[in-house]
Parts: sequence; structure tokens; C-alpha cells
Amino acid sequence: MPQPQPLEPVLAYIGFGGNLGDPVERLKAARREVAAIPGVRETAFSSLYHSAPMGPQDQPEYVNAAMAIRTTLAPLELLRELQAVEARFGRVRGVGERWGPRTLDLDLLLYGQQALECDRLAVPHPGLAEREFVLYPLLEIAPGLEVPGLGPLAELARHCPLRGLTRIEEEHHG
Repeated sequence: MPQPQPLEPVLAYIGFGGNLGDPVERLKAARREVAAIPGVRETAFSSLYHSAPMGPQDQPEYVNAAMAIRTTLAPLELLRELQAVEARFGRVRGVGERWGPRTLDLDLLLYGQQALECDRLAVPHPGLAEREFVLYPLLEIAPGLEVPGLGPLAELARHCPLRGLTRIEEEHHG
């Protein structure tokens, strides 16, 4: 069922992750692609973070980040655009093990103050409150954020251990 186009831009948040190839460069390139989607304007981007894999441990560490955007796209339209970016970076959905290695993972974390659930999308993103690699990059760019149905982001982060999450210090700016 088509969704009506929002009249006003909505503040949304996207989680970035990947651990194959050169994930730092891949996330930077994916950031540029997401920012170039028609109807999307980047408002903030977090530092990059190293995190341990969620699933099987016999895979490289992940690199994660969070992006804040203003968008005029409806949630499912935005999801479709994000999945198209993932596909351009070699992500094949439905293939491989759950929480296995991946070239690029783009998750729609929050869409305004809406709570949505359908077969293709759940917002706020399920598991957001337990995932340090989502909470801490998000906290960096939106410290006063209220997560619909869950409360203040800072409070969620306070109850979520870092589990080895480390900010990547950039050696050069470019």
C-alpha cells in the first residue's frame, strides 16, 4: 500500500556497518551515496567505531557509524533506497548466515518520533537498545534524542556496556 509523501522533512537516523574489504573507505563512500539520494539531506555523521561481531566471532571486526538525515521520503521508500545502496556495494540479502560478515549494512534506526512495524520494516530498529555499536555513534550525534517507546538515548547507552567498542582515531582529514 503506497504511503503518502510527508509534507515536512522528517529527522531520521541510519546505522552503518560492515566488515569486509576496506570497511572504513566503504562506509565513507556509502555515506556519500546516502547523502546523494533525492529527498535526503545529511545533517550529522558520527565518528567511525570498531566493534566486535555480533554473531560468529571468526570474522573481522566491524566498522560502524550513525548518520542523521532530514528526508521527505516515506519510511518504506527510504528503506528501498538504502537497500539499493547496499546492493551497489555488493550486499546480497537473504544469502549467508545471520550476523555473518557483510560488505555494507544500512539500517533505518529511527524515523521521526514514529513507531512503525510491518513485514519489511520496524522502527525504532529492533535491538537498538542493546547494541553498543548503534547506541554510542547515535549518542555522539544526537545526545538529547528520545527514542519512541524506549526513552532517552543517553539513558539507554548508560545501561549498555561498551563490549570493546572503540572510536577510530582518524590519522588524516581528507
